[in-house]
Amino acid sequence: MKINIVRIGNSRGIRIPKAVLEQCRLGQTVELEVKKDHLVVRPAGRPRSGWEDAFHRMARQGDDALLDRDSLTPTQWDKTEWEW
Repeated sequence: MKINIVRIGNSRGIRIPKAVLEQCRLGQTVELEVKKDHLVVRPAGRPRSGWEDAFHRMARQGDDALLDRDSLTPTQWDKTEWEW
C-alpha cells in the first residue's frame, strides 16, 4: 500500500486507513522507533501494565518480602521534623 506524505504545519504526516489502525490495534497514542532506515509504529504500552498480576504471583511464591528493613526504623528527623 502506498500512502502520500502530507504537510502538517512545519511537519509531515501520513494518513493511516481505519482498517490498518484496527488491524494493528493503534489507538490515540503510539510509539515511534527508527530501525536503520525503517519507521516502526506500534501501540503505546500502558505504564505498569501487568504489574498487578506480577504482584499476585510474587505473593503466591513468597517473593514479596521487604528488602530494606532499615527504612522501617524511624530516624530522628522522622520523629521530630516530619509533619502530616
